[in-house]
Parts: sequence; structure tokens; C-alpha cells
Amino acid sequence: MTRRSRRRTLLALAAAVPLSLTTAVAIADTATVGSSAVTTADLPWMNKALAPEERASLLVDAMTLDQKLQQLTGATPEILPDLPECYGARHVTGIAELGIPTLRITNGPVGVGQNDCVDPALATDPNASPYAAYTHPSSAKATALPSGPAVAASFDPEVARTFGGVIGTEMNNLALHVFEAPGVNMARLPVLGRNFEYFGEDPYLTGTMAVNEIQAVHDQGLIAMAKHHVGNEQETNRTTIQETIDERTLHETYLLPFEMAVKDGDVASIMCAYNYVNGVSSCENDYTLNEVLRDQWGFEGYVQSDFFATKSTVPTLLGGMDLMMPTPQQWAPEKLKAALDAGEIQVANIDTALERRYVQMFKYGIFDRPLVQTPIDYAAGGEKAREVGTEGAVLLQNNGALPLAADVQDVVVIGKQTQVYAQQAVAGGVVVGKPMGAGGGSSDVVPTYTVSPVEGLENVLTNLGNTTANVRLVLVDDANNTATIDGEQVTFDAALDAARDADAVVMMAGTISEEGADRATFTDKSGRTRTDIGDDLDWYVDKPNSIATVDGPNAAKNSHTVDMIKAVMAASPSMAEKTALVLKDNAGVAMDPALVGPSGPAILEAWFPGQEDGNIVADLLLGVENPSGKSPFTYPYAGQGFLDNVTTRQFPGDLVDGKQTVEYTEGRHIGYRWYDANVSGECAPAADGSNPCVAFPFGHGLSYTDFEISKPVVTPKKADGTHPIKVQFFVENTGDVAGSEVPQVYVSLPGSANEPPKRLVGFDKVELQPGEKQRVEITIDPAATSHPLSVWDADADRWTTPTGDVKVYVGDSAGDVALAGTVTVRTPAGQAH
Repeated sequence: MTRRSRRRTLLALAAAVPLSLTTAVAIADTATVGSSAVTTADLPWMNKALAPEERASLLVDAMTLDQKLQQLTGATPEILPDLPECYGARHVTGIAELGIPTLRITNGPVGVGQNDCVDPALATDPNASPYAAYTHPSSAKATALPSGPAVAASFDPEVARTFGGVIGTEMNNLALHVFEAPGVNMARLPVLGRNFEYFGEDPYLTGTMAVNEIQAVHDQGLIAMAKHHVGNEQETNRTTIQETIDERTLHETYLLPFEMAVKDGDVASIMCAYNYVNGVSSCENDYTLNEVLRDQWGFEGYVQSDFFATKSTVPTLLGGMDLMMPTPQQWAPEKLKAALDAGEIQVANIDTALERRYVQMFKYGIFDRPLVQTPIDYAAGGEKAREVGTEGAVLLQNNGALPLAADVQDVVVIGKQTQVYAQQAVAGGVVVGKPMGAGGGSSDVVPTYTVSPVEGLENVLTNLGNTTANVRLVLVDDANNTATIDGEQVTFDAALDAARDADAVVMMAGTISEEGADRATFTDKSGRTRTDIGDDLDWYVDKPNSIATVDGPNAAKNSHTVDMIKAVMAASPSMAEKTALVLKDNAGVAMDPALVGPSGPAILEAWFPGQEDGNIVADLLLGVENPSGKSPFTYPYAGQGFLDNVTTRQFPGDLVDGKQTVEYTEGRHIGYRWYDANVSGECAPAADGSNPCVAFPFGHGLSYTDFEISKPVVTPKKADGTHPIKVQFFVENTGDVAGSEVPQVYVSLPGSANEPPKRLVGFDKVELQPGEKQRVEITIDPAATSHPLSVWDADADRWTTPTGDVKVYVGDSAGDVALAGTVTVRTPAGQAH
């Protein structure tokens, strides 16, 4: 049966459905779109007894060409016909007579970000920015959740589900349909401006968290959109950058989280990106969008462009893109009609693009519910945000300072005057004196409230019954010459005296970043010649969403934060026993050696905690919550990290034939794999197994209790490369308080595989009472979508399992593992799975 005859048959069948039968199966609902009302008798595709694919086919067949072309793109900014209280620019306007609702999209990934509803007065305000509908801070409010690394650091899929659940609930409150997230790009560069939106440096961890977030969003009847497909690992000149990535690296590292999202998460949508991949624009890349995404993986959803990312008319439609956002641009009706007249595209291409999206809209009930906004339960959202933040914070180091005593009396919070960390709640792009959500990045969320660090400490101390504690805020100038204590001007020496005499000292520092720029300094705004990489606690700019230059309006500056921390630690011999450094970080920042070790402060990594910042940090500092996070990044020592060794070809790119081109010459050696492999020649493991270049390894995280992993057993000893391998061991809480440990399983593939020394293939978060011991089993399934025992064979265009001995390691970080066993894999060479 041809596609056209199948459609005629479906139309006849749908028209023949008796109304009584329709009523009996509860499908004679009225579909309300704007002020029009239509019934299933009028529109056969509204018959919910039909499969989504059938409904989509019927609908597209009934549409005129003009209607189809209008539905292929987002709308220009307008008052929403379905929601006149909203001025929006993140939607596809509905068609009431066809029962097509307005499809409303919101940004992400760290909450309901810039969405489709700003102040309608802006529509007629002659002084409003032309981008007001996209970025205005009057955007509908939501819960500002902790950043992506906090979710990843939980090493707990249930935390990703909680995260996605908050977002889904609030999207339904705001009558939104599509969540442009999760972000699953890799932290190839620790200074990438959008690392805070993603899940770290490991593709398996990233994919695992993404799958669970996707499922939580889908469970709410909404569309999740994995982004940015693919190779979108830098913000510098992101709309024109040419990324060159060899096929094996592309599949094993950068495509892997997307593959997991498609196969395990059944993600409804994919966002193509700004950059070029191996010479072809992301949104017209036949290899990545058609051959890989659809033919190899079986993706059945639709592909949407990133906003203003498209570069062509015909190649985007034929290359696998289905929806152009945010406005018609290259898919304006006149351009598509010209392409049709020229025979460059067919109506069938348009139909396919629409059907892919409509199937998902029918699948998740978007056609079957009216657009109605309801109040958000902000208290419930804040409670979940606090939960996610405490689960994902990582205790990197503790020399006895933490947890602070509940009856502590004199607490000094120290930060920089020019930095937000000790002054305000922190999210991506937040700068001093501006409210959260004012930065301008896609993931900016406008919350109803925020909790500052001092407020959080006061809140938690009061809840613990301590109403007499005095929490003072010390802010130091960049030069470390002057300071203020609770607003009163003093010398820096006086501030050090206050720290020396206090019962407890909490310093706060970090690395603010934002969409639009990486943390690096360039000679000019071209973003081609870099002079510095801001992988430290000192580098900052006034506008983190703009390229930083040596001088000019957005010149890179030095806060001298590290020198301040050293001065505080030198204030008295006992400072390490009472001082904590709280990092609010974009990724694993390079650490000055003076801060690491027995004379350094306790170090708590809180990432970007979002609106509940102060409460989250205070809960952890005071032991109300026991830290259980594990770092999704490697923290190198300053001067010995990956970024200290990258060439300009690796970042920000060299001019090749007049085009700025980045080449991923490190291949699959990113994150801990780069350090494990000693790519620089300076990171050979020490006698105790530690890496001299690494301050805190991937997967590392301490607790206020102690754990022991023992008696690992790996079975079977021989395998055929298709059946699961079981790794069993015991985890015991040998300390005095309840806590959670995350045992991690890594494998080293046979030497013939030519892979980095090890890869993460499994983990489990185990909660234990003092003295409790639990048997844990982690399964390595060779057939899993993460391909734990396989490599990509570019010549054969498939995954293959190398034969030989596979070493299996168990430990509590990538830097602290023990050999659990060896499995000999006898899969015939070249066998795919």
C-alpha cells in the first residue's frame, strides 16, 4: 500500500467511526484552540483511539500547502492567540480550524528558563529591545534549580528524575510543551561557558543522567529535547566554528550520550546546533542527523534548530531538520515555494518533517489539552531544589573544619566585593548587583525568591536552636588592600584579624560563566587569538556572556582570590581546623597546590546552587545534610592540566582556508582519560597510584563518615562479549553517622582496542547507617546502549567488541580503584552488536 493510499484508507476509517463508539471510549472531547471549538467528528485526527502515527498522517494530509509552511517554523514575536496574557516568541502558532494548538517551547536546562511569556506591554513599547520577547526578565517565573553538574555529581538517577519532575510540573503550570533540554554536550574544555548546563566530562555518566531527566519530563506529558547535536563544546565563535572530530571519537565520546538518550530515553526531540561538524553545518548534516540519528539509532522524534542556527533552505530540510526556530528565516514560505517550483524539494519532504513532530505532540497529549496556566507551588519547587543541591554537593577536602558545630557563635563569611559568591545566590551568569535571571543566557531562570549565603547560615542555625550566633560578611577588594565587615570599611589586615578570632570561617569563591562566551581572554572581539585561559579562581569579567579581551569594555580582570585565601589560611596556625572554602563552580577548576593538603581549608564544591544557594550550603556546612556527591570533573593542579597543554588548533581554533577550525586532536582522551593516559608526559602515576597532575580526581567525594569497599568478585572469568558480567562487592559504613557512598566500576579494554586506560561503566549510590554493610552488584551489559566493552570501527561503520583480557576495577573515584578481576572476552574479531 502506498503512503497516499494508506492515508485515504485512514481518512475513510476515521470518518466511519460512529459517534456513539467515540463517546463510549471517551474520545468525543471538545478540542479548544483559541476561541474556536471543534469536535472529533469534524477532525478525524482528534480521534484518540487512533495511534499517534495515524493521527499525524491524517492531519498532514488535510492541510493546505500554506498551512504546512506556516507550521514548519516558529512565529515572529506576538501576543499569543491562545494566551493573551503572554507576549511570546518561543512557539509555533496554532491553527484553530484544524485543532492544532500553539506549540509552546521553553529554554533550559536548569529549570524553566526563558519561556514563551513576557509582559504583553512590551509588544507595543517603542523602547523595548527587539529581543525582549526572547530575553526580558519579565519572563514567567519558575524554580531556579542547581546547575547540571550538581545533578551529575549526585551519581543518582533518582536525583535526575527529581530535577526533571520539578521542571515538568512547572511547565504544565505555565502551559508549556517542549523543554529544550537536557544538555548533553561534554566538558571537553573546563572553561566552556555552558559546562554548568551539562553533566561533566564522562559520556556514560552524562547519558545516564540525561535518560532519567528525559523520562521524568516525558512522564508529565511533555517533550524533552536533547541538545546540542553535536560537537558544541565551545561558545567562542560558536555560530561559525568548524569542529573537526574523527569518526571514532565522535561516536565513542560526543554522540554516546545522545545515543543513550534516543535508545534508552526515547527522547522526543533533538536540537541541532550552531557549529559545523566535519565541514557541514550541524542543522543540515546528513551524516549526523540522518545516517546516525535515524538510520543507525532508529530515532523517531523530530529535530529542531537552535535559535537562529540555520544557514540554508534546501540542505536543512533534506539534511534531517524538521522545525526551524525561532522565526521563518530560511524557511520563509516564499523560499520554500521557490525550492518546490525548482524541484529541489518535494511536498513529501515537508510532510515528513511535520509528521515527525505531530507524532510526538499526539503521543504526549499536546493536541488533547487546552492551554491553561495555573499557579506554581514555589515552596514545593524550592524544597526540591534544596534536595537536589545537597545531594550533588561534593566535599573535596576536610581537615577537621566540617561539619561546623551547631552551637558555633562567631562565623565569618569571606568573599570578594567584585564577585557574587559570598553575596548573592549563584546561578549561571549571575553578577554582583543584578537579580538572578538577568544574565541573558538560555538557562537563566527568574525565581520568586533567592537565599543569600548569610541568610542561609542564619536560617539553618536558627532551625538548629542556635539563636545567638553572629554571622558576619567580609568583602575584600581585588587588590587585597581593603575590606568591609557588614558594610563598614576596614583594612584587609582587620579582616584577617576577624577571621583569626572567629569560631568558624567560610570563604566563598568560584568561576561564573554563561552562554555566549568561554572563560578565556582574547586580543580582540574576534575571539581568535587567546592570551589567557581562565581556569582559576582569579579570572573574571563584568559580562560573562561576552567575549573577554585584554582591554576594552569587557576586559578580563584578576580578583586575586587565591592570594586572599592564602592570606586567610596564614592568619593563624589553626586556620585549617576551622576554615572551609565553598566553591561555586562552572567545572573542575585548577587548584593552587597551597590549597590542597593538610594545611589547606576544607573544600566544599556546591556548583551553581540556584535560588536555594544559602540554605543548601548551610545544610552541608552544619552537617544537617551529609555530603555524598562525587565530582563529574577532574580538578588538576594549576599549570598541569589539559588546558595548560592545548594548542590553538584545539582551542579556540586556527584559520584554515579562511575558516576558524577546531580539531579534537586529543581524540577520546578527555577528562580523567587524558590524565590517566599521561598525554602530557608529566602525569605518570606515583607509587601509591595517585596522579601528580590531579588535585581531586573524577568521581572523588568525601563524607562526614567513612566507607570501606571490600571483597570484589567478577563473574564469569570468560565471556563471549554478549552476556552480562557481574561485579559484586561489599560496602560498609565504618564511621559514626549515616551517609551515602558511590562505588564506581571502571574497565580497561584489551590493548588491541587502543583505548584510554579506563572508562566508567557502572556505579550505584548506597545509603548506609553507621556500621551497616551491604552487598552491591553492578552489571556490565555488553549489549547496553553505552557500549561498555566496545569500540567504534569507522571502517565497518559499527560497534565491535575487542577480544582479550578486560580488567575490571572497583573504587570510590577514578583515582582510587583496585583491580576486582579480569574477564577474558572471546568475541570473534570484528563481531558487531
